[in-house]
Amino acid sequence: MSATDPVPAREERVAAIILAAGSSRRMGENKLLLNFLGASLLLRATNNALGALLVPVVVVVGFEEERMRRELQGLPVEIVTNPDYGGPSSLSMHAALRALPDDVAGALVILPDMPVVSSEMLRDVKAAAKNVPQSPLVASRYGDVTAPPILFRRALFDELLAWSGEGCGKPVVKEHAHEAVYLDWPPEALEDVDTPEDFARISARHA
Repeated sequence: MSATDPVPAREERVAAIILAAGSSRRMGENKLLLNFLGASLLLRATNNALGALLVPVVVVVGFEEERMRRELQGLPVEIVTNPDYGGPSSLSMHAALRALPDDVAGALVILPDMPVVSSEMLRDVKAAAKNVPQSPLVASRYGDVTAPPILFRRALFDELLAWSGEGCGKPVVKEHAHEAVYLDWPPEALEDVDTPEDFARISARHA
């Protein structure tokens, strides 16, 4: 490259936030350590984030923290603890956002109890944000339901930090719905694991 050649633009860094602190009360055991197609739900979601080249990958843990840390041992991820994991999930989101470096342009929120979400889906969400840089939000849509993975640009971080409650920043998503980019996925990709019956059904479907 000569001195007169244009300097290539640096690609924006997009982080992953994996919300994995909950106590799985309806399951009766730590659902994120259940084996689905050869890997725990936690490990599957983490590997998907790494495969989508999200940097950094921040995993928020709380319930059975030491077991969760052992499950991720050796992986290039940052583990953040939410000591109040029995409280609203917004506390986990806040802990992750505060852990992000200043040069991160956006954060892609992932729920590891959605085992059908793939690395390809995460890459598509990331690409959509790159292709429409003026949009502060890229959301996944399953029929009429908007759900993760959802990418929030840094412009929305303060609103997420001001929000309190369950879910993945639903009031912020609603407030900016008119500005959002939506990616449509098959409704069956919305499947999530909350109960033993859920896990048995989803496992049988994908066996």
